[in-house]
Amino acid sequence: MKVVSMDRNVCIIAGGMSQFGVREASLREIFQEAAKACYEDNPAVKPKDIDGIIVASAYPERRAFQTHLAPLVAEHVGIKPRSICIRCEVLCGSGSGGIILAYGLIKSGAADVVMVIGAEKTYMPQRWETFYSELASQDHEFDAPHGIGLPPPIFALVAKQHMKQYGTTEEQLAMVSVKNRRNGMNNPMGQFRQPIDLDTAMSARPIVPPLKLYDCCALTDGGAAVILACEEKAKDLTDRPLVYIRGTAQASVHNMSANMPNWTTWESLKIAAQKAYRDAGIRPSDIDVAETHDCFTISEIIEYEDLGFCEKGEGGRFIQEGKSDFGGQVPVNTDGGLLSCGHPFGATGIRQGIEIMKQLQGRAARQVEGARFGLTHNLSGGIATHTVVIYGRDKD
Repeated sequence: MKVVSMDRNVCIIAGGMSQFGVREASLREIFQEAAKACYEDNPAVKPKDIDGIIVASAYPERRAFQTHLAPLVAEHVGIKPRSICIRCEVLCGSGSGGIILAYGLIKSGAADVVMVIGAEKTYMPQRWETFYSELASQDHEFDAPHGIGLPPPIFALVAKQHMKQYGTTEEQLAMVSVKNRRNGMNNPMGQFRQPIDLDTAMSARPIVPPLKLYDCCALTDGGAAVILACEEKAKDLTDRPLVYIRGTAQASVHNMSANMPNWTTWESLKIAAQKAYRDAGIRPSDIDVAETHDCFTISEIIEYEDLGFCEKGEGGRFIQEGKSDFGGQVPVNTDGGLLSCGHPFGATGIRQGIEIMKQLQGRAARQVEGARFGLTHNLSGGIATHTVVIYGRDKD
C-alpha cells in the first residue's frame, strides 16, 4: 500500500439508511438496504469508484452466526475493495469508529473513497435471546458477577447521582424524550414516529427508577452507510456543498465499573471532545447542530455539559429552557436521536453522520438554518468509550 500524502482533506459525499425497527430481514439484507439507500442518495458514485469498505457491527457472531463479515458485505453491496476491507467493533460506537478509521486512511493517502457501513440484527425469533445476548458486552469476571448487566440499572444510578448533586428533575429527563420524539416525526426510517407529551412521559411505567419507559431507547434492527472521499475525488463525485470532517477523537479511561472516575462527569467524553475541538480549530459555542448519544435521557443531559454546551450541572436547565431545541443555542438530535430512531449499535454513529451531512448541506427534513458546524457523539459499553466527530462546511 503506497501512501501518497499525509494531509488531505476528507469529505462525506453520500449517506443512506435502511428502515429501523423490528425487522424480519436478515443481517445481510439490512446491509444491502443501507447500501442501496446510500447509492441512491448520490447516483454519481458507482461501486467501482469505491476502493475500500469498513463494516461496523457488534454482534454478528452471536445473532447471525457470521464472522469474517467485511468481505461478505463488500460482495453483497457490489464493492471490490483495493485499499481496505475490515470490520470495526466498539459496540455502540462502532459506526463512528469506522468513520474515524476511514478518515485517517483517506487523509493519509492510503485510500481515496471508502464506504463505512454498519448494521445490526438484534431481534431474534426467540425474544428472550435478544436481551440475553446483551450480556456479552459486560466484563464477565467483575461487573457481571456483581449484578451490573443490562444498561438501564447503570444509567439509573447515573441519573440518581446527577439529581442528588445538581437538582436535576424527572421532568427535565422527560423533556429530552418529548423533544426527540417530536424531532423524529419527520424521519420516515425511524423506529418511533409518534410524538409524546410530558404527561405521557411522566406517567409511563417505570423501568429502573427514576428511569421510565420513554427515558430509555429501544433495541433496533437497522443499517446505515456513508461514503467518504478525499476532496479531489469529492469534487468529481458530487455537486452538493462539500462537507468536511474537521476533527475526530475516541477516548477511554476505564472499562469495569470500579474504575469509573466519576459517574456524572464523563472524563473520556471531555478528553475526546477537547481533542476534536482542537483538531477542528473551533469551540463548543461554534457548533450549530449536534447528534449525541441519547441512549437514556440522562445521558443527553450530561452530554450537554461535558461537550461544553453549558456549565457542569446545568444540563437539566439547558433542556428546560429550550436551548437544545430548534431555535435554541444548539439543536440536539434533530432527526429524533436514539430515543426516536432506535439503536442498532453498528449503524447509530453512521446514522448520526448522515443527519449532520444533510444539515450542513441544507437538505435535512427539519433544517437548522445556516448550519456550518455539526458534531456527532457516541458512548459505548458501561460509559467506557466516547467518540466525537466534528463536521464543517469550511475546510479550515
